[in-house]
Parts: sequence; C-alpha cells; structure tokens
Amino acid sequence: MTSQVPAFVPIGVVYSPFKDVEGAPIQPSGARGVLGRAVIEPEYAEGLKDLEGFSHIYLLYAFHLCEARRLSVTPFLDGETRGVFATRAPCRPNPIGLSVVRLLGVEGNVLRLEDVDVVDGTPLLDIKPYVPEFDAQSEVRTGWLTGRADKGRTLRADDRFNRQPA
Repeated sequence: MTSQVPAFVPIGVVYSPFKDVEGAPIQPSGARGVLGRAVIEPEYAEGLKDLEGFSHIYLLYAFHLCEARRLSVTPFLDGETRGVFATRAPCRPNPIGLSVVRLLGVEGNVLRLEDVDVVDGTPLLDIKPYVPEFDAQSEVRTGWLTGRADKGRTLRADDRFNRQPA
C-alpha cells in the first residue's frame, strides 16, 4: 500500500558554473573548490537561522533536467546495468538529488557554497545540516562501487540519462 505524498515546492534555486548536465561533476568529490550559491525564497529565509554554525550541509534538490524515469541504468562508474536504487543516477521514480557541500556563509537569503556539483538553476527542495555524529558511519560496505568510488572525483556527466533506453 502506497501512502499519499504531498507535492514538493522548491524553497530556492542553486546556482553554479555548470550550465549543462554534460561536463558537470557526477559527485561533490569531483567538485572540490567549485563555488556556488543557493538563493532561498524570501518566505523561507527565517528557516536559515542558526545554519551558519555548520561547516557542511546537505542540499536536496530536483533533477529537473532529467525527464526519463528508469529502474535499470548503466551508471557513470560502471559498464553494467544496475538497479537505479543502487546508484545515484538522476532518472529515478522521484528525481531527487542529494549533495553534501561546504557552507561558506549565509548572507540574508543567500547561502555561499563550495564543492557544488549541481547544475546551474536547479530547484532546491530542502537543506539539512551535516552532523558527523549522526551521518558518518563506520564499517560501511559500498556494494558494486567498491574500488570505483574514487573515480567520482574525475568523471564528468554525459547525456546518458536523458537518452531513450536502447
């Protein structure tokens, strides 16, 4: 049985140097030093109170440029077809992205960010503080990504998730 989910409303927009999906980093680890900003809609600015005390934040956003929805994908870090839930591919049933970025500062309703891997103009759905005691895990398994995750620092996106499946 599926529960009813409310419609999401963007709280702002993420801006970055990446004007297109192709060529953008595939993970924040590939965007070290890349500056960006998130402009929060004025009606949500009050929610930014106390955020500046955190060095890192999660950005949850909509993969607004990916129209395809697939349950099987060939991820950037592999040549095999994988279940979409075992990847970070954008063409998900609910196209929601997640990135951990460095928070450089809060100026009114603008967040200054670093390590931004998000395409310019991306709708921002939510912000959460990164807290190592809550979020960092020891004894982690990384499934099919074992031995491949470091490649996320250098690989760049192509248009594979916007193409029609073969």
